[in-house]
Order: sequence, then C-alpha cells, then structure tokens
Amino acid sequence: MNDRGSVKTPVAAAAPTVRAARAPREAADAPGRRTARGAARRTGGWTPWLYLAPALVVLGGLLVYPIYQLGLISLFQYTQAQVSGGEPATFEGFGNYAELFGDPQFWQVLLATVLFAAACVVSTLAVGCALAVLLTRVRALPRLALMLAALGAWATPAVTGSTVWLFLFDPDFGPVNRMLGLGDHSWTYGRISAFFLVLLEVVWCSFPFVMVTVYAGIRAVPVEVLEAASLDGASQWRIWRSVLAPMLRPILVVVTIQSVIWDFKVFTQIYVMTGGGGIAGQNLVLNVYAYQQAFASSQYGLGSAIGIVTLLILLAVTLVYLRLLRRQGEEL
Repeated sequence: MNDRGSVKTPVAAAAPTVRAARAPREAADAPGRRTARGAARRTGGWTPWLYLAPALVVLGGLLVYPIYQLGLISLFQYTQAQVSGGEPATFEGFGNYAELFGDPQFWQVLLATVLFAAACVVSTLAVGCALAVLLTRVRALPRLALMLAALGAWATPAVTGSTVWLFLFDPDFGPVNRMLGLGDHSWTYGRISAFFLVLLEVVWCSFPFVMVTVYAGIRAVPVEVLEAASLDGASQWRIWRSVLAPMLRPILVVVTIQSVIWDFKVFTQIYVMTGGGGIAGQNLVLNVYAYQQAFASSQYGLGSAIGIVTLLILLAVTLVYLRLLRRQGEEL
C-alpha cells in the first residue's frame, strides 16, 4: 500500500518494466527494419524493368540497330560502287555532313519542311479539337456517323488517300475544279498550291487521331465543372480555353508531339501528289530530299546524313517542348 492508500498490483508494477525493456529492443530492431525496407525497395525498383525487358529488346532490334547503321553509313563514302562491291567504302568522317551543310538547297528544303510541318500540326490540332468538342454536342447517331467517317479516313493507306485527293483536284476530271469553276487549273503546278493540297490530305488522314484522343479526354472531365462554367456565363470558346484545355494539357502534349513527328517526316503524300518533289524540286521536304540523294543519285552516305539530321531535329524539338512544359509545372 502506498502513501495515498492505493495498492500497487503486480501487473501495474511490472508494466513500466516491460515497456522499458521493449523500447530498447524496438530501437535495436529499427535499423534492421529500415534495412529490410530499403532492400525491398531496391528489389522492387528492378521489377518494372523486368516487365519492360522484352519490349526494350524488340525496340532495340527494330530502332537502335538501324539508327546505328544509318549513322555508320553517314560517315563513309557509300555509293553504288561500294554497294555492288566494286570499290571499298572510304571513311570520310563528317565529310558528308560538311557537304550537306554547305549545300544551299538543303537549307531551302529544311525551311520548307519546318514551315510545312508547322502548318500541318496547327491545322490538324485545330480540326481534331473542334470535331472532338462537336462530338460532345451532337446526338448518338450523328456522333457514330462522324466517328466511322473519321476512322475510315484514318485507316486509309497514305498512297490510296493521296491518289484519291489527286483525282478530286485533277484539272481535267476532278469535281473540285468543276464546283469552284476553276476550269483546268492545276493545283500541283504552283509551289504554294501544291503544298496546300498536300496539307489538306495530311490533315484529312491525321485529324481522327487527335479527335478520338481529345474526345476521350473531354469525356473524362467531370460534367459539374462544365455546367458550372456555363452557369457563370462562359462561352464555348472560353470554356475550351480556360477549362478544358488546361485539364487536357497532358493529352494535348501527346497528340502535339505525335503530330510533329508524323508531319515533319511526311514522305508518301509529297512523293505521290507532287510527282517526287514537284517541278524542279520546289516541293521537296527532308524525307523526299534524302530519298533522292540516296536512291536517285546513289549517294547513300549523304542520304544517311540527312536521315541523322532529321532524327536529331525531331529529338531536339521534342525535348525542348517537354522542358518548357516541365517549367510550367506539368507532370510528364
């Protein structure tokens, strides 16, 4: 019995001792638990790479090795004589790149490629986003018809689509000239009109990807957010600019980068619709220019150098774009 008249039971007396004995033991086990958690974390860090290993092996075989061979050929004088085995390949280092950068035609083609790709990207995004918003405003049957038409355009091979567009704008039999009253106007004769015609075909076969992707993103936006913006008196353009576009920014990043890559390396549409680059090469882009140098002129080393330059430009544009988005606080 203590001074206050209470009895201290054996359990109550032993409890502090048990807790005091348990505390050092837990403190001693803490480093071990931290070590185990660290080992588990390190082991788990390799798990995603194990799942990705088969895909990385396939990508390495399909992408890394061809790029390596392309870069290797660009360092040699590699013409038809070397391909046939009549002469050995001569190492030139960066000679092909020096010749390429010293050619004024290369810079003209590069400028035309950049401007044409930028126009295609902006037009594709504008048409795709506008139709995605339209899909959310129409009923089920018109939405289904628009979806099927867009997917049909997307599934059409580039050669087939280019041939169809050439027929539509044909100066002799094309229905477009008849409806517009242009007579026998040739759309592929002038440089600007030929690029414009190819741009229409590129947008026609590219906007379905943007439309479907953005439409899926809009459907994921809570309806309450859009209703609140409408109740506040916001117009459709203001809702898109201030509500939908910020929320869909990760999706817009993906479709923009994809469009830049696709439109910068357009080949089939230009080659088919302008007859290999237009009159006197006025509609050349980098891919068609590389094809002409490599196969028409048998300058395989020079053509490979153009391919490497195109690859580096696309990588630089993509990295700069992603860096700007990270500076704006976007999680990528």
